[in-house]
Amino acid sequence: MEARARSIATLGVLSLLLVIGGVWGWSALTEPLPEEASTAVCEDREFGRGDRITRRDVTVSVYNAGTRVGLAGLTMNLLTDAGFAAGSEGNAPDRASVARVQIWTEEPKNPAVDLVASHFGQDVRVVRRSSPGAGIAVVVGDDFESLTAGQRAVVARQATSVCGPPRA
Repeated sequence: MEARARSIATLGVLSLLLVIGGVWGWSALTEPLPEEASTAVCEDREFGRGDRITRRDVTVSVYNAGTRVGLAGLTMNLLTDAGFAAGSEGNAPDRASVARVQIWTEEPKNPAVDLVASHFGQDVRVVRRSSPGAGIAVVVGDDFESLTAGQRAVVARQATSVCGPPRA
């Protein structure tokens, strides 16, 4: 094959590869983005009277109402090390005024609230208020130092629902 024919064949093959690459690239560029799989942080689980509710059954979210940077993350680490499931963490709403610690929940009599509160000592205040995140909301202020040795489990005195980590 002479040099001219070889050059034409090479240019033809390279042009074909360029067209195929362009078509593939255009189809990839115009393809819709995949939808994000939504994984729930927690799901409501029913517990009957006399059932044990343990730390691993409860999801907590932690919010920083103080000025100490990273306090919500530190507190979340302490709670997950103790066995609780992690929910959301971040800064508390602007008007939150918390010196040490508060628990925000719409169900103050829920045994899971008692379980979480037991890890913050005697002076924890439970406030009937909607949680900004999943599970039981723990709001910490600048006076919060550390967890106490709380209960490992509580027994439900009546049928109740607890927001806990999703089961596989």
